[in-house]
Amino acid sequence: MEKRKLLIVSTSKVHGSAYMEYIKDEVKQHFEGCKKLLFIPFARPGGITHTDYTRKARSVFDELGIEVRGAHRFKSAEEACVWADGIFTGGGNTFVLLNELYHRGYIAPVYRAVKSGKPYMGSSAGSNIAGLSISTTNDMPIVYPPAFKALQLVPFNINPHYLDPVKGSSHMGETREQRISEFHFFNSQPVVGIREGTALRVYGNKISIYGDLSVRLFEKGKAPRELKPDADLSFLLEGEKEPKLPVKR
Repeated sequence: MEKRKLLIVSTSKVHGSAYMEYIKDEVKQHFEGCKKLLFIPFARPGGITHTDYTRKARSVFDELGIEVRGAHRFKSAEEACVWADGIFTGGGNTFVLLNELYHRGYIAPVYRAVKSGKPYMGSSAGSNIAGLSISTTNDMPIVYPPAFKALQLVPFNINPHYLDPVKGSSHMGETREQRISEFHFFNSQPVVGIREGTALRVYGNKISIYGDLSVRLFEKGKAPRELKPDADLSFLLEGEKEPKLPVKR
């Protein structure tokens, strides 16, 4: 994946700012040279149509001089990914999103587009699907996708909106750290917890952090680690193998 160009974003909106406002400069740089952007709006199961969600994304990219079309407007995933210079998948429910990607045949075409060098950005659910599986999402399984395997653009899992335990809280439920520990009881891949306002840049075989906060790395059998914004996370790509991509179902 030497041509890979990913921006894996924890959230599209942070407290006190408008949609995509806090990361707009990074987005501009990430999609530099792109004229046509494919927006994948399938993560929102209710309250907003695919057309309205695409319009929301278009409001940001219009300022950058980039044409945006929603994935729902194309006859096939292949047509959509060939048309686009770059791809952006918005947030919502990860199970709904992956289910739609399977049934609409988007898994392999998006992977091939990224492998060829077309930049990809995911936010929240759109970031979850960049990993090996969606098994570390925070979302409720309101639909049942054919499988949990995702786009496999990176050889690890992602936990967007990662939250640290609140000191002094009386909450008795499991923390994110405990949930990820449970995941590692059955699975071996690393998990990167991305706090809000933070993102991963993956360019070729290099990974760096966008934002002022550290990310939290969970590895099976090891204590969690904090990786600061100036850290090189490229070791997470060592030994990466070509994935066996899921088929359309």
